[in-house]
Amino acid sequence: MRRRHFRGQRELGFASSGQFKLDWTDWLPKTGATLLRGGFSFAAGMADVAAIIASAVGAGLGYHWLAYGWAGPTDMFAKIGLFVALLFIVANTMRSEYEISNYLTFNGHMRRTFALWNVAFVGSLAFAFLTKTTGAFSRATVVFFYAGGALALLAGRAALVHFVRSSARAGAISARRVFLVGYEKEVEAFSDRHQPWANGMRIVAAAVLRGPDTLADDLALAAASARMLRPDDVYILAPWSETVTIDACVETFLRVPASIHLGPERVLDKFIDARISKFGSVSSLHIVRRPLTSFEVAAKRLFDICVAGASLVLLAPLFALFALAIKLDTRGPVFFLQRRYGFNQEPFRIWKFRSMTTMDDGRHVAQAQRDDPRITRVGRFMRRTNIDELPQLINVLRGEMSLVGPRPHAMAHDQKFEQTIAFYARRHNMRPGITGWAQVNGCRGETDTEDKMRMRVEYDLHYIDNWSALLDLKILWLTIFSRKAYRNAV
Repeated sequence: MRRRHFRGQRELGFASSGQFKLDWTDWLPKTGATLLRGGFSFAAGMADVAAIIASAVGAGLGYHWLAYGWAGPTDMFAKIGLFVALLFIVANTMRSEYEISNYLTFNGHMRRTFALWNVAFVGSLAFAFLTKTTGAFSRATVVFFYAGGALALLAGRAALVHFVRSSARAGAISARRVFLVGYEKEVEAFSDRHQPWANGMRIVAAAVLRGPDTLADDLALAAASARMLRPDDVYILAPWSETVTIDACVETFLRVPASIHLGPERVLDKFIDARISKFGSVSSLHIVRRPLTSFEVAAKRLFDICVAGASLVLLAPLFALFALAIKLDTRGPVFFLQRRYGFNQEPFRIWKFRSMTTMDDGRHVAQAQRDDPRITRVGRFMRRTNIDELPQLINVLRGEMSLVGPRPHAMAHDQKFEQTIAFYARRHNMRPGITGWAQVNGCRGETDTEDKMRMRVEYDLHYIDNWSALLDLKILWLTIFSRKAYRNAV
């Protein structure tokens, strides 16, 4: 009998006959796991209740001590907090937010928590208005309660996520009991690649299929074992191209009271947002979404027009000053125009203050280097302070660029790197920006190695996949005030 060890789990033995070793203790944890999940959900809900009530009392006490020198009606603050907390946990419970599996990562918690907090808070205000009880507490207390409650909830969620992830890695928590069935190669790859025990999964057993000739016998034994072990989930681990095997597995395990999953193909590892999509009667595997919805595109464009237009008016004297300095420093035009790829790889001419003695715009464009003799005296100052980029506000108004987005490179560099760096061309799925996530993280200057460009691309793709209006505001703030944004400038 061959034996295979899954790190973080008990050994699972595989026999050449497709059988596997079972331990009588495997069917004991089912009740314990159910109690654990129920207990955790209750504890998570009570943590939110405590955070909201504490925020309500804290906001009321703090404001009354500062404004009036006394604590105020603390019982009323507690009642208000309890009412809002009840609305909040009801909304969370309806959306299954307290499932332990949601606490294996913090991704999405901020967005979901903030949205449901707004629902509960606005609902409470509406109820107070309709019952004419809004005069019982001050507006300042409401503002402090709203802000403090949101922060307390996010802090509590972050603490719970840290606890659950640490416990899962140590094997102390298993959110789901999982039964694996498939070819030995796929079962091993699933374990090595995803390390399910670190994601709150406990592999109770794995049934290995030997091949098409013994498929019926292997599946009959696997289904019988699954009924004894009563797992939460069954993962079918076979190549998606083997439709006969997959259909047989699905048909067999439909008779087992467990969720059935088609195991992940390697292609899914590249796309974190992959999901099943239905449009009418058409079902598909949706692996990449549009970077921005139509509403987000319109909102981002409106923000760009307003800020770029106001900035051009306010910075007009500065433009005139540097235009004069450039003309007095060296011979040549004030502006440097160069062809670059923009949204959807559509070419445009980017505007910059001329900072060098050359105007390269051909098939071979030499990148600026530290202490480059082509950089003028005025140009050196402008490049270090990012002033040379300001004329791109014109590109923003023309719709060729955005205030924030992946920085556009010279066409020659685009054509070079998109041949060697995976997903490089995805940078063009959003309008290029005057500044970007890569730049505020110090990825500026000469990209003389492929590794430097690859790091820059990773930051750009992170921005595309995680765009939000708040992220744009953060990048604009960091562009002005962060030291990293000025690092490596040449």
